[in-house]
Amino acid sequence: MSFIVIVGAGRVGSAVARRMQARGHEISVLDEDPLSHERLEVGMETSWEDAGGRFTVGHGLEMDALLEAGIADADVFIASTDGDNTNLVIAQVALREFRVPHVVVRVMDPARADWYERQGLRTICPTQYAVEMFEQALAEV
Repeated sequence: MSFIVIVGAGRVGSAVARRMQARGHEISVLDEDPLSHERLEVGMETSWEDAGGRFTVGHGLEMDALLEAGIADADVFIASTDGDNTNLVIAQVALREFRVPHVVVRVMDPARADWYERQGLRTICPTQYAVEMFEQALAEV
């Protein structure tokens, strides 16, 4: 199984963390809000840490926080904060500085997502998916 570092423990990041942990992956989550830890334990019978998860309080743009979260040993890095700029910067750090083999970044702006995808980052663009889903729904009208 893989060691996955996720930056951002909002609805998306925490849900991905729980699902990947349930599949047997080792998960480390980094978020600047200590209360976001609670999202990781939703539906769990034990604490996040007792289930084998790691949680680090810090900002994804801080090198010390990334190191504490385990970026140097990551097999997969997911940037899932609520800010495109933060996500894109830390994803590039993971890819270029730490040579994490698999880097996935959430980018809300479709044009930026496309450009960064061409630069080697695996991007997830919820906005583009929503547009495509609306187009599909309207095609059925």
